[in-house]
Amino acid sequence: MLSPMAHFHVDVWSDIACPWCYVGKRRLEAALQQFSERGGVHVRWHSFELNPAAPRRVVEGGRYAERLAKKYGSSVQEAEARIARLTELARADGIPMDFERIAPGNTFDAHRLVHLAAEQGRQDEMKERLLRGYLCEGEAIGEPEVLVRLAVEVGLEEDRVRATLAGDDFARAVRGDEAQAQELGISGVPFFVLGGRYAVSGAQPAELLLRALQQAHEELGREPEELAEGAVCGPDGC
Repeated sequence: MLSPMAHFHVDVWSDIACPWCYVGKRRLEAALQQFSERGGVHVRWHSFELNPAAPRRVVEGGRYAERLAKKYGSSVQEAEARIARLTELARADGIPMDFERIAPGNTFDAHRLVHLAAEQGRQDEMKERLLRGYLCEGEAIGEPEVLVRLAVEVGLEEDRVRATLAGDDFARAVRGDEAQAQELGISGVPFFVLGGRYAVSGAQPAELLLRALQQAHEELGREPEELAEGAVCGPDGC
């Protein structure tokens, strides 16, 4: 048993522009609801950019399936099938993804706000709002004014948010997360490290995440161990 003041850390690397990351978040939440030591768990969200060179907002015409097919060199039919599968899986986890509304853009500033929110005990709320805004509501999360509005919605102070976006606050924290991801060999997200002991790659089923949480908790002190890989988003797509 963990002592009342102890924390069992769950570290998660993910990107805002990552459908599987949102699915992975929901499945982690479902696993934690069944985890007997839930009260001692502290989830920490770490930055990972799938496309760090993206502009603030990508302005492209055509349907999302057409843009996806062009980006990854597949047929439109293959892209449509991929989107349909992701949409169905996300819906099963309670996420109403709408790929036709997605407004692609750079996620660096969004990640900085996740770090700002962590200082105020609202990191999970900020992460959730950004994922929902981007993947379900068509929010252009690379645009400063959009980020300000979403951050204020979760309770962050507007002046502090604007000051963060206008400067370079938390830029080092984002880069630090990404450097750590490189050290761990993370090439796709979501990626979970449970209790500093077990590494789980991809949006695994909640049942598998629960077993991993239980094993990591029971075997504190052993060397990290990687489990089977699940669905991820990486440089080559989702």
